[in-house]
Amino acid sequence: MDVFHVITLFGGLAMFLYGMRLMGDSLKENSSGTLKRAMSKVTNNPFKAFVLGVLVTALIQSSTATIVITAGLVGAGILTLHQSLGVIIGANVGTTVTGQIIRLLDIDSSGTSILRFFQPSTLAPIALIIGIILIMTGFFKNARSIGNIAIGFGILFSGLVNMTGAVKSLSDSGVFNNLFARLGDNPFLGYVTGAGVAFTLQSSSAAIGILQAFSQTGLLSFKSIYSVIVGIYLGDCVTTAIVCSIGAKAEARRVGIVNILFNLSKTVLVLVVVTVIHKIGLLDGLWDRTVNSGIIANTNTIFNLGCALALFPMLAVYEKLSRKIVRDKPAKAGKYKSVVDGLNPFFFNTPALALQSCYKTLLAIFSAARTNIEKSFDLIRKYDPAVHKEILKEEDEIDRMTDVLSKYMVSFLPHLQIENHVAILNQYYKVASEFERLGDHAVNIAGFAESLKKNNTVFSAKALSELSVLESALGQILDETQQTFSKRDIDAAARIEPLAHVSGELITALKKNHLRRMSTGECNAYADTTFSDLLVEFHRIGDVCSNVGIATVVRVRPELADHEHLYFEQLHTGGDEGFDAAYKRAHQRYFALLNSETPDAGEETAVESPEEKPAQEKTDGDLPKQDAQPGES
Repeated sequence: MDVFHVITLFGGLAMFLYGMRLMGDSLKENSSGTLKRAMSKVTNNPFKAFVLGVLVTALIQSSTATIVITAGLVGAGILTLHQSLGVIIGANVGTTVTGQIIRLLDIDSSGTSILRFFQPSTLAPIALIIGIILIMTGFFKNARSIGNIAIGFGILFSGLVNMTGAVKSLSDSGVFNNLFARLGDNPFLGYVTGAGVAFTLQSSSAAIGILQAFSQTGLLSFKSIYSVIVGIYLGDCVTTAIVCSIGAKAEARRVGIVNILFNLSKTVLVLVVVTVIHKIGLLDGLWDRTVNSGIIANTNTIFNLGCALALFPMLAVYEKLSRKIVRDKPAKAGKYKSVVDGLNPFFFNTPALALQSCYKTLLAIFSAARTNIEKSFDLIRKYDPAVHKEILKEEDEIDRMTDVLSKYMVSFLPHLQIENHVAILNQYYKVASEFERLGDHAVNIAGFAESLKKNNTVFSAKALSELSVLESALGQILDETQQTFSKRDIDAAARIEPLAHVSGELITALKKNHLRRMSTGECNAYADTTFSDLLVEFHRIGDVCSNVGIATVVRVRPELADHEHLYFEQLHTGGDEGFDAAYKRAHQRYFALLNSETPDAGEETAVESPEEKPAQEKTDGDLPKQDAQPGES
């Protein structure tokens, strides 16, 4: 046995495995949006779920990946375990597509020129040429991803060519003759060999592909390979179950258990049926026949498809057994546990699903923070310690969700290859800190309300009426912020800025009016300090919303990324007619409300009319500047 042929064999194997991984990863990356929509719309019809499992696995070239994604969807509550059953069975059938592709090894090199184009030795360089052209030129948006798919395809077939060349040379040594003869005489040994290879490679497609490459030696017979193929099923499903169990909740682990139960049933069924039909003489023409790549591919497909049809009625039994094997553990669940569970590392190789989980978590954080803000506004008028306690409890949930989300996004980033996905994650990372700060401001406002209660201090009726006007403006800003983020609506983002500008001017007016009341003795000294502190928190809520709007605009218009603040400063200086018109409408609306709440405004008022306060001049109310934070305006 020539050591150089052994090196060539393992080098070819390395190329084959890497090509399969590169092609599968690129397919998942490029089709993740479609995959997300398809996987999340599985109905309670097991047959439709089965077809989906076949199609998805055929697309991404990995039953393990399909089942792991399914486990993640079940863990996140997007799918139920019952809905996933058909997908699991379909994934086992879909993985046979790879073997049918590899059977191109059997094309006769002496055939017509057209057939020769489909030989691996020809397909490999063609795919590599196409791939590198797409990557280097970038003709269209997803050219790089599609180029990686082609490169992976080319490397896969190059590895196959190297492997087949090496095994043909090694077949003369006599070692393979003895090995394959022993496999034919001992089905159990073949079963264990197949399971071990699949477990080591973590891919049934790769294990079948290697078997197809070895078929080029002309030494493999049906009796020596059928038990190996069946063993491959077990080795692959054990690997899948282990991956599904790492850090997963019980429902997700059950997906891996169902896959094991199905494959155990499949191996028993195949071994029994093959033994029976061999004993009655139905396999005499095939049993000792030399098999090629096509026969192996067809055998694998027939085994999987036949078992899927035969065992389909057993789905309910598998579900019940998985619930007995993996039992639910009672645990204290947070209010947003289902949201946090959606941040599952299973989704890293399917970015659209991971980004969707981030999006849902951010919406939950914003909703919780906004509810807290509204509750804190109410505490200013009537302090309730029970409501304050609710705010603090909700803030703990906000902090926990933000912490888990931030760590998830940091871990997720290295898995992204498409520029658009990176841009989305950058926006989410900026927005996460902003939403968390909204919750902090609610806690601060509630704390000021508590201080007023402890000191037996209240604001005057006029002060409370004016604060309600400002709160109304902030409520509209929060509405536009929610619309901006949830719908990626840049029109709503544009409406935030003029509203934030007007809220700053309202804060200036409220501060001046309050100072006037202080001079007449309507408010005491302690109320002055708390009132000023409240205005600072209100101003910062507007800043946070403005930052969310900026992050969204940059997401939609990436050309603004390097000078986003300059762009928004130009809006404030009268450089945009839409901004000026929106500012004027908001100014007239809220200052009309403010003037109606200030009866003595005609005598000595700090409220300025639109004519006296041009839109081009922004006022921040002489408030202390907030420390600069990433993404702030």
